[in-house]
Amino acid sequence: MAKGRKTTFEERIEIVRYCLENERNYQRTAELFAVSYQQVYGWTKKYDADGVHGLEDRRGRTKQEEELTNEEKLERRIQQIERENERLRAENLFLKKLEEIERRG
Repeated sequence: MAKGRKTTFEERIEIVRYCLENERNYQRTAELFAVSYQQVYGWTKKYDADGVHGLEDRRGRTKQEEELTNEEKLERRIQQIERENERLRAENLFLKKLEEIERRG
């Protein structure tokens, strides 16, 4: 079984087009381009669903506010409040520690 490898956007387009031109022979395409069967299959499915834009690598990309669903917006807000809450707890502990040091010294 071939191990997957990193590919460029242009390579993925070429691989998918070759696969489609050859009756979706995923195995032969994977062997020819030295990528895994799963990569070829996944890229082909993404191409079918979203065209060329489906082959873009979006890992690590944060959605813009207008792209979020209501549930995602609420989740983002909860995370923001939790971070702020944690910061305030740390600040509070720091001030208590400082007061304790001042009383002793």
